[in-house]
Amino acid sequence: MEEPTKRTVDVLVIGAGQAGLSAGYHLRKVGLVPHKDFLVVDHAPGPGGAWQFRWPSLTLTTVNGVSDLPGMAFADTLGDGSATVRASEAVPEYYRRYEEQFDLQVERPTTVTVVCDSGDRTGPLRAETNHGDISTRALINATGTWEHPFIPYYRGAETFSGKQLHTKDYDTADEFVGKHVVVVGGGVSAVQLLDEISLVTSTTWVTRSEPQFREEPFTPELGRRAVAMVEDRVRRGLPPGSVVSVTGLPVDDRVRAARARGVLQRRPMFSTIEPDGVRWADGTFQEAHVILWCTGFRSSLDHLAPLRLRGPGGGITMTGRLATQVAADPRIHLLGYGPSASTIGANRAGRAAVRELTTQRSRS
Repeated sequence: MEEPTKRTVDVLVIGAGQAGLSAGYHLRKVGLVPHKDFLVVDHAPGPGGAWQFRWPSLTLTTVNGVSDLPGMAFADTLGDGSATVRASEAVPEYYRRYEEQFDLQVERPTTVTVVCDSGDRTGPLRAETNHGDISTRALINATGTWEHPFIPYYRGAETFSGKQLHTKDYDTADEFVGKHVVVVGGGVSAVQLLDEISLVTSTTWVTRSEPQFREEPFTPELGRRAVAMVEDRVRRGLPPGSVVSVTGLPVDDRVRAARARGVLQRRPMFSTIEPDGVRWADGTFQEAHVILWCTGFRSSLDHLAPLRLRGPGGGITMTGRLATQVAADPRIHLLGYGPSASTIGANRAGRAAVRELTTQRSRS
Protein backbone atom coordinates (compact mmCIF):
# COMPACT_ATOMS: atom_id res chain seq x y z
CA MET A 1 0.00 0.00 0.00
CA GLU A 2 1.27 3.46 -0.89
CA GLU A 3 2.28 5.58 2.11
CA PRO A 4 0.30 8.82 2.69
CA THR A 5 2.16 11.88 1.49
CA LYS A 6 3.31 14.75 3.69
CA ARG A 7 3.63 18.07 1.91
CA THR A 8 4.42 21.67 2.81
CA VAL A 9 3.12 24.79 1.07
CA ASP A 10 3.07 28.45 1.99
CA VAL A 11 -0.68 28.89 1.40
CA LEU A 12 -3.38 26.22 1.26
CA VAL A 13 -6.70 27.06 -0.40
CA ILE A 14 -9.56 24.71 0.46
CA GLY A 15 -12.34 24.84 -2.12
CA ALA A 16 -12.36 25.66 -5.84
CA GLY A 17 -15.62 27.52 -6.22
CA GLN A 18 -15.88 31.23 -6.98
CA ALA A 19 -13.92 32.29 -3.90
CA GLY A 20 -11.24 29.62 -4.13
CA LEU A 21 -10.53 30.26 -7.80
CA SER A 22 -10.41 33.99 -7.19
CA ALA A 23 -7.86 33.41 -4.41
CA GLY A 24 -5.84 31.14 -6.72
CA TYR A 25 -5.82 33.80 -9.43
CA HIS A 26 -4.48 36.44 -7.06
CA LEU A 27 -1.90 34.08 -5.60
CA ARG A 28 -0.63 33.51 -9.13
CA LYS A 29 -0.69 37.25 -9.78
CA VAL A 30 1.67 37.96 -6.87
CA GLY A 31 4.09 35.37 -8.23
CA LEU A 32 3.35 32.25 -6.19
CA VAL A 33 3.66 28.92 -8.02
CA PRO A 34 0.95 26.20 -7.84
CA HIS A 35 1.97 23.03 -5.97
CA LYS A 36 5.21 24.74 -4.89
CA ASP A 37 4.17 27.89 -3.03
CA PHE A 38 0.43 27.32 -2.82
CA LEU A 39 -2.07 24.55 -3.39
CA VAL A 40 -5.79 24.64 -4.22
CA VAL A 41 -7.66 21.47 -3.23
CA ASP A 42 -11.29 20.60 -3.86
CA HIS A 43 -13.39 17.65 -2.71
CA ALA A 44 -15.63 17.50 -5.81
CA PRO A 45 -14.82 15.22 -8.76
CA GLY A 46 -14.74 18.07 -11.28
CA PRO A 47 -14.70 21.87 -11.68
CA GLY A 48 -17.73 24.00 -10.94
CA GLY A 49 -18.01 24.33 -7.20
CA ALA A 50 -21.61 24.00 -5.97
CA TRP A 51 -22.90 24.90 -9.45
CA GLN A 52 -22.30 21.36 -10.72
CA PHE A 53 -24.91 20.06 -8.26
CA ARG A 54 -27.74 22.53 -8.99
CA TRP A 55 -31.13 21.28 -10.15
CA PRO A 56 -31.61 20.66 -13.91
CA SER A 57 -34.28 23.32 -14.47
CA LEU A 58 -31.94 26.08 -13.30
CA THR A 59 -30.81 27.58 -16.59
CA LEU A 60 -28.94 30.74 -17.47
CA THR A 61 -32.36 32.31 -18.00
CA THR A 62 -33.67 31.51 -14.52
CA VAL A 63 -30.46 31.76 -12.50
CA ASN A 64 -30.02 34.86 -10.36
CA GLY A 65 -26.86 35.93 -12.19
CA VAL A 66 -23.42 34.41 -12.67
CA SER A 67 -20.57 36.69 -11.64
CA ASP A 68 -17.35 36.90 -13.60
CA LEU A 69 -14.16 35.53 -12.12
CA PRO A 70 -11.21 37.97 -12.19
CA GLY A 71 -9.41 38.05 -15.51
CA MET A 72 -12.00 36.15 -17.60
CA ALA A 73 -15.60 37.08 -18.36
CA PHE A 74 -18.26 34.37 -18.15
CA ALA A 75 -19.84 35.62 -21.37
CA ASP A 76 -16.61 34.93 -23.26
CA THR A 77 -17.05 31.18 -22.70
CA LEU A 78 -20.64 30.96 -23.98
CA GLY A 79 -21.89 30.01 -27.41
CA ASP A 80 -25.15 30.81 -29.19
CA GLY A 81 -28.39 29.89 -27.42
CA SER A 82 -26.69 29.84 -24.05
CA ALA A 83 -29.72 31.22 -22.19
CA THR A 84 -31.39 27.80 -22.19
CA VAL A 85 -28.27 25.91 -21.12
CA ARG A 86 -28.33 24.37 -17.65
CA ALA A 87 -26.37 26.36 -15.09
CA SER A 88 -24.99 23.05 -13.81
CA GLU A 89 -23.29 22.60 -17.20
CA ALA A 90 -22.37 26.14 -18.26
CA VAL A 91 -20.75 27.34 -15.03
CA PRO A 92 -18.60 24.23 -14.47
CA GLU A 93 -17.36 24.55 -18.06
CA TYR A 94 -16.48 28.19 -17.36
CA TYR A 95 -14.61 27.19 -14.20
CA ARG A 96 -12.78 24.42 -16.07
CA ARG A 97 -11.54 26.84 -18.71
CA TYR A 98 -10.62 29.31 -16.02
CA GLU A 99 -8.48 26.76 -14.16
CA GLU A 100 -6.69 25.92 -17.40
CA GLN A 101 -6.25 29.53 -18.50
CA PHE A 102 -4.49 30.52 -15.27
CA ASP A 103 -2.82 27.16 -14.63
CA LEU A 104 -4.25 26.79 -11.12
CA GLN A 105 -3.62 23.03 -11.06
CA VAL A 106 -6.50 22.30 -8.68
CA GLU A 107 -6.03 18.99 -6.89
CA ARG A 108 -9.22 16.91 -6.78
CA PRO A 109 -10.90 15.00 -5.37
CA THR A 110 -9.13 15.90 -2.14
CA THR A 111 -11.14 16.11 1.06
CA VAL A 112 -9.77 18.00 4.06
CA THR A 113 -11.10 16.18 7.10
CA VAL A 114 -9.56 18.34 9.83
CA VAL A 115 -7.18 21.28 10.33
CA CYS A 116 -5.05 21.45 13.48
CA ASP A 117 -2.23 23.56 14.87
CA SER A 118 0.51 23.28 17.49
CA GLY A 119 -1.57 25.09 20.06
CA ASP A 120 0.08 28.50 20.10
CA ARG A 121 -1.28 29.89 16.82
CA THR A 122 2.18 30.91 15.66
CA GLY A 123 3.49 27.84 13.89
CA PRO A 124 2.25 26.06 10.78
CA LEU A 125 -1.20 24.57 10.40
CA ARG A 126 -1.68 20.91 9.53
CA ALA A 127 -4.48 19.85 7.20
CA GLU A 128 -5.31 16.15 7.21
CA THR A 129 -6.68 14.93 3.88
CA ASN A 130 -7.52 11.67 2.11
CA HIS A 131 -4.18 12.07 0.30
CA GLY A 132 -2.02 12.70 3.34
CA ASP A 133 -1.14 15.70 5.51
CA ILE A 134 -0.42 19.22 4.26
CA SER A 135 1.55 21.67 6.39
CA THR A 136 0.90 25.33 5.62
CA ARG A 137 1.81 28.77 6.95
CA ALA A 138 -1.55 30.23 5.98
CA LEU A 139 -5.01 28.94 5.13
CA ILE A 140 -7.64 30.38 2.80
CA ASN A 141 -10.83 28.48 3.52
CA ALA A 142 -13.33 28.71 0.66
CA THR A 143 -15.55 25.72 1.35
CA GLY A 144 -18.80 27.63 0.92
CA THR A 145 -22.12 26.36 2.27
CA TRP A 146 -23.49 23.75 -0.17
CA GLU A 147 -22.33 20.80 1.94
CA HIS A 148 -24.06 22.12 5.04
CA PRO A 149 -27.83 22.45 4.38
CA PHE A 150 -29.90 23.77 7.26
CA ILE A 151 -33.26 22.26 8.25
CA PRO A 152 -34.86 23.70 11.40
CA TYR A 153 -36.53 21.29 13.79
CA TYR A 154 -40.27 21.41 14.35
CA ARG A 155 -42.10 19.20 16.77
CA GLY A 156 -43.29 15.99 15.16
CA ALA A 157 -40.89 16.11 12.21
CA GLU A 158 -39.82 12.52 12.85
CA THR A 159 -43.43 11.31 12.59
CA PHE A 160 -44.07 12.67 9.08
CA SER A 161 -44.99 9.78 6.76
CA GLY A 162 -44.33 11.71 3.55
CA LYS A 163 -41.06 12.90 2.06
CA GLN A 164 -38.88 15.67 3.46
CA LEU A 165 -36.09 17.14 1.37
CA HIS A 166 -33.90 20.21 1.20
CA THR A 167 -33.18 22.53 -1.73
CA LYS A 168 -29.89 20.64 -2.08
CA ASP A 169 -31.84 17.42 -2.80
CA TYR A 170 -34.24 18.90 -5.36
CA ASP A 171 -34.19 17.50 -8.90
CA THR A 172 -37.37 18.22 -10.87
CA ALA A 173 -40.98 19.11 -10.09
CA ASP A 174 -42.23 16.04 -11.97
CA GLU A 175 -41.53 13.81 -8.98
CA PHE A 176 -44.25 15.65 -7.03
CA VAL A 177 -47.14 15.31 -9.50
CA GLY A 178 -50.32 14.37 -7.64
CA LYS A 179 -48.85 15.27 -4.23
CA HIS A 180 -49.39 18.33 -2.08
CA VAL A 181 -46.09 20.08 -1.41
CA VAL A 182 -45.42 22.44 1.49
CA VAL A 183 -42.56 24.77 0.53
CA VAL A 184 -40.80 26.31 3.54
CA GLY A 185 -38.60 29.40 3.19
CA GLY A 186 -38.64 33.02 2.08
CA GLY A 187 -35.53 33.23 -0.11
CA VAL A 188 -35.00 33.40 -3.86
CA SER A 189 -34.61 29.62 -4.22
CA ALA A 190 -37.87 29.04 -2.32
CA VAL A 191 -39.79 31.31 -4.68
CA GLN A 192 -38.19 29.77 -7.78
CA LEU A 193 -38.98 26.18 -6.72
CA LEU A 194 -42.44 27.11 -5.46
CA ASP A 195 -43.25 28.57 -8.87
CA GLU A 196 -41.90 25.52 -10.69
CA ILE A 197 -43.66 22.96 -8.51
CA SER A 198 -46.96 24.85 -8.52
CA LEU A 199 -47.17 24.38 -12.30
CA VAL A 200 -47.58 20.61 -11.87
CA THR A 201 -49.25 20.15 -8.47
CA SER A 202 -50.82 21.91 -5.47
CA THR A 203 -48.62 23.81 -3.03
CA THR A 204 -48.62 25.70 0.25
CA TRP A 205 -45.99 28.35 0.95
CA VAL A 206 -44.92 29.06 4.52
CA THR A 207 -42.31 31.51 5.80
CA ARG A 208 -41.15 32.70 9.20
CA SER A 209 -41.70 36.37 8.36
CA GLU A 210 -43.63 38.28 5.73
CA PRO A 211 -41.67 38.20 2.42
CA GLN A 212 -40.59 41.56 1.05
CA PHE A 213 -40.67 41.76 -2.74
CA ARG A 214 -38.54 44.26 -4.65
CA GLU A 215 -40.13 45.73 -7.76
CA GLU A 216 -37.28 48.13 -8.52
CA PRO A 217 -33.97 46.97 -10.08
CA PHE A 218 -31.15 45.83 -7.84
CA THR A 219 -28.86 48.82 -7.30
CA PRO A 220 -25.24 49.10 -6.14
CA GLU A 221 -26.48 51.00 -3.09
CA LEU A 222 -28.77 48.12 -2.13
CA GLY A 223 -25.88 45.70 -2.53
CA ARG A 224 -23.61 47.86 -0.37
CA ARG A 225 -26.25 48.04 2.36
CA ALA A 226 -26.64 44.27 2.38
CA VAL A 227 -22.89 43.67 2.54
CA ALA A 228 -22.44 46.32 5.24
CA MET A 229 -25.10 44.70 7.40
CA VAL A 230 -23.44 41.29 7.27
CA GLU A 231 -19.94 42.73 7.67
CA ASP A 232 -21.00 44.57 10.81
CA ARG A 233 -22.29 41.33 12.32
CA VAL A 234 -19.17 39.24 11.70
CA ARG A 235 -16.86 42.01 12.89
CA ARG A 236 -18.78 41.84 16.19
CA GLY A 237 -18.47 38.06 16.32
CA LEU A 238 -22.13 37.39 15.51
CA PRO A 239 -23.28 34.68 13.11
CA PRO A 240 -23.87 36.09 9.58
CA GLY A 241 -27.50 36.98 8.96
CA SER A 242 -29.66 36.71 5.87
CA VAL A 243 -29.43 39.62 3.42
CA VAL A 244 -32.92 39.08 1.95
CA SER A 245 -34.35 41.45 4.55
CA VAL A 246 -32.23 44.20 2.96
CA THR A 247 -32.30 43.28 -0.73
CA GLY A 248 -35.83 41.86 -0.90
CA LEU A 249 -37.07 39.25 -3.36
CA PRO A 250 -36.70 40.37 -7.01
CA VAL A 251 -39.92 40.50 -9.01
CA ASP A 252 -39.67 39.23 -12.58
CA ASP A 253 -42.20 37.92 -15.11
CA ARG A 254 -42.24 34.46 -13.52
CA VAL A 255 -42.95 35.90 -10.09
CA ARG A 256 -45.74 38.06 -11.52
CA ALA A 257 -47.27 35.02 -13.21
CA ALA A 258 -47.05 32.99 -9.99
CA ARG A 259 -48.66 35.83 -8.09
CA ALA A 260 -51.49 35.98 -10.65
CA ARG A 261 -52.08 32.23 -10.16
CA GLY A 262 -52.38 32.76 -6.42
CA VAL A 263 -49.26 30.73 -5.68
CA LEU A 264 -47.60 33.42 -3.57
CA GLN A 265 -50.28 33.47 -0.88
CA ARG A 266 -47.88 33.00 2.00
CA ARG A 267 -48.86 31.47 5.34
CA PRO A 268 -46.94 31.87 8.63
CA MET A 269 -44.88 28.97 9.94
CA PHE A 270 -46.77 25.96 11.20
CA SER A 271 -46.20 24.91 14.82
CA THR A 272 -46.12 21.12 14.49
CA ILE A 273 -45.66 18.40 11.91
CA GLU A 274 -47.98 15.40 11.95
CA PRO A 275 -47.82 12.09 10.05
CA ASP A 276 -50.10 13.39 7.28
CA GLY A 277 -49.35 17.08 7.20
CA VAL A 278 -48.67 20.27 9.16
CA ARG A 279 -50.69 22.09 11.80
CA TRP A 280 -50.73 25.74 12.85
CA ALA A 281 -51.13 27.05 16.39
CA ASP A 282 -54.78 27.96 15.73
CA GLY A 283 -55.57 24.33 14.90
CA THR A 284 -55.61 24.75 11.12
CA PHE A 285 -54.33 21.62 9.36
CA GLN A 286 -52.91 21.13 5.86
CA GLU A 287 -52.54 17.66 4.46
CA ALA A 288 -49.16 17.24 2.82
CA HIS A 289 -47.18 14.53 1.05
CA VAL A 290 -43.93 16.48 0.75
CA ILE A 291 -42.15 19.15 2.82
CA LEU A 292 -39.50 21.00 0.84
CA TRP A 293 -37.16 22.89 3.16
CA CYS A 294 -35.76 25.89 1.26
CA THR A 295 -34.25 27.08 4.51
CA GLY A 296 -30.74 27.88 3.39
CA PHE A 297 -27.29 26.69 4.29
CA ARG A 298 -24.67 27.23 6.95
CA SER A 299 -20.93 27.66 6.40
CA SER A 300 -19.10 24.35 5.96
CA LEU A 301 -16.49 24.81 8.67
CA ASP A 302 -16.64 21.58 10.67
CA HIS A 303 -13.09 20.67 9.60
CA LEU A 304 -11.86 23.80 11.40
CA ALA A 305 -13.46 22.84 14.73
CA PRO A 306 -10.15 21.90 16.46
CA LEU A 307 -8.98 25.50 15.97
CA ARG A 308 -11.79 26.77 18.20
CA LEU A 309 -12.54 29.83 16.12
CA ARG A 310 -16.17 30.26 17.17
CA GLY A 311 -17.25 32.47 20.05
CA PRO A 312 -19.90 31.68 22.67
CA GLY A 313 -22.73 32.67 20.33
CA GLY A 314 -21.52 30.50 17.46
CA GLY A 315 -20.09 33.31 15.37
CA ILE A 316 -16.48 33.93 14.35
CA THR A 317 -15.08 37.40 14.92
CA MET A 318 -13.62 38.65 11.65
CA THR A 319 -11.19 41.46 10.89
CA GLY A 320 -9.16 42.76 7.96
CA ARG A 321 -10.02 45.15 5.17
CA LEU A 322 -12.98 43.12 3.92
CA ALA A 323 -13.57 41.08 7.08
CA THR A 324 -12.00 37.90 5.70
CA GLN A 325 -9.37 37.38 8.39
CA VAL A 326 -10.12 35.51 11.61
CA ALA A 327 -9.41 37.96 14.43
CA ALA A 328 -8.19 35.26 16.82
CA ASP A 329 -5.94 33.60 14.23
CA PRO A 330 -4.48 35.85 11.48
CA ARG A 331 -3.15 32.79 9.64
CA ILE A 332 -6.69 31.99 8.54
CA HIS A 333 -8.93 33.74 6.03
CA LEU A 334 -12.53 32.67 5.52
CA LEU A 335 -13.94 33.35 2.05
CA GLY A 336 -17.63 32.78 1.50
CA TYR A 337 -18.29 33.61 5.16
CA GLY A 338 -20.14 36.78 6.03
CA PRO A 339 -19.82 39.65 3.51
CA SER A 340 -17.86 37.49 1.05
CA ALA A 341 -20.71 34.95 0.73
CA SER A 342 -21.97 36.54 -2.49
CA THR A 343 -20.23 35.71 -5.76
CA ILE A 344 -19.25 39.34 -6.30
CA GLY A 345 -18.02 39.62 -2.73
CA ALA A 346 -15.99 36.44 -3.15
CA ASN A 347 -13.85 38.04 -5.89
CA ARG A 348 -13.04 41.09 -3.80
CA ALA A 349 -12.40 38.95 -0.73
CA GLY A 350 -9.99 36.70 -2.63
CA ARG A 351 -7.90 39.70 -3.63
CA ALA A 352 -7.99 41.18 -0.11
CA ALA A 353 -7.02 37.90 1.57
CA VAL A 354 -4.04 37.40 -0.73
CA ARG A 355 -2.84 40.96 -0.17
CA GLU A 356 -2.99 40.56 3.58
CA LEU A 357 -1.27 37.18 3.53
CA THR A 358 1.43 38.56 1.21
CA THR A 359 2.04 41.44 3.61
CA GLN A 360 2.39 38.99 6.52
CA ARG A 361 4.75 36.84 4.49
CA SER A 362 7.05 39.78 3.74
CA ARG A 363 7.20 40.70 7.41
CA SER A 364 8.09 37.18 8.58
